[in-house]
Amino acid sequence: MPKIELNVPNIGEFKDVEVIEVLVSNGDNIKKNDPLITIESDKSSVEIPSTEDGKIISINLKVGDKVSEGDKILEIETLNVSEIKQPNINHDIQEKKQINKIEKKVDEPKAIQITQTDGIVLASPKTRKFARELGVDINRVSGSQLKGRVDEDDIKKFVSSGSKFIKQESLSEKVNYQTKESDKKNELEYQHNEFGPVEKKDIPRVKKLASKYLMNSWSNIPHVTNHDEADITELESFRTSLTDIYTGEKMKITPLAFIVKALTASLKKFPRFNSSIDEIDKGKMTQKNYYHIGIAVDTAHGLMVPKLRNANIKSIKTIAKELRELSELCKNLKIEKKELFGGSMTITSLGGIGGTHFTPIINYPEVAILGIGKAENKIKKINGKFKTRIILPLSLSYDHRIIDGAEAARFNNDLKENLGKNFAYKLAV
Repeated sequence: MPKIELNVPNIGEFKDVEVIEVLVSNGDNIKKNDPLITIESDKSSVEIPSTEDGKIISINLKVGDKVSEGDKILEIETLNVSEIKQPNINHDIQEKKQINKIEKKVDEPKAIQITQTDGIVLASPKTRKFARELGVDINRVSGSQLKGRVDEDDIKKFVSSGSKFIKQESLSEKVNYQTKESDKKNELEYQHNEFGPVEKKDIPRVKKLASKYLMNSWSNIPHVTNHDEADITELESFRTSLTDIYTGEKMKITPLAFIVKALTASLKKFPRFNSSIDEIDKGKMTQKNYYHIGIAVDTAHGLMVPKLRNANIKSIKTIAKELRELSELCKNLKIEKKELFGGSMTITSLGGIGGTHFTPIINYPEVAILGIGKAENKIKKINGKFKTRIILPLSLSYDHRIIDGAEAARFNNDLKENLGKNFAYKLAV
């Protein structure tokens, strides 16, 4: 039987594209247009089909190889017409018996098994995308196609039937799986010291402790950030004019104290921002009736977030005093551990350093965090006239599971009003 090489066809301008799946094995009988391999570039994934019918005798590629147009994929034997034998009655009888045996095997419930190549479940790029859009882990889906290949119908059945189409795992197996996944390390292709002198240092203890909470938040909470700006011209004018009624000296109150008070007022109006998703019963959330505002404090040891308790019943002067005290306790590592927990919402401010908007990570188990940039003078058109105003950048990150974009925009609008002209004097009470 003649042998034919199947090569990588014209794949456009892409070169050295990675093979992410090998969909066939030696000895397989394939037909024209059957998928052979899947390649993936930075932009897309593509299946390369067979151009001939035949039997595979050798495969030249494996997962992880880089290919370009013309590279050999595999070699097949094609059936030569002249070699076809005349019908044989006995042969036909034996062949029918064999077919009957195969049909019986197909009816058995254990005939379909999940087959993986290097730990990857067989599925087309389109099917994988479909699974991602539905939030389905494709590695848990039983495939109904050849060699356990998963198609879109399998995904739909998995979603509609749940555990019926999922591999049964004990709780301990799931915990072990998650632990193994978290312990996986990204291996460097080249070590740092191959490029020059390096030095290893210990990560600060506070950063080590914070890292697991940050990873948990970033991995499990769908973050969305709403960027906005607040006009604080009148508030700043009022703040800088405050004097002590007894000594006549100017009061040193930072803008952060006013922001805490304004945020507390908005939390009262939008209680969903002052809640946490119940981790035991995912269909419920815990709404807090207290107002403990977390304040991100930059220290030499790392970022710490103590809570300013009951901000709703404290004056601006008291809040400013407690902010200074909390900052000192954190910088001297004298803050009690419990004071880093039990918050309503967190404020993280870069105003004293610089920058405008950024994307702060939510402080789990809270559902929102407010990022503050550096206030700047900007020209704004007001009532047909251009005026210089003091503008404060706001970056509100929120948990999209319970807060949507419209609600976040309304929250920011309310916060801007609280920081604006009509609210500045009330905040000082």
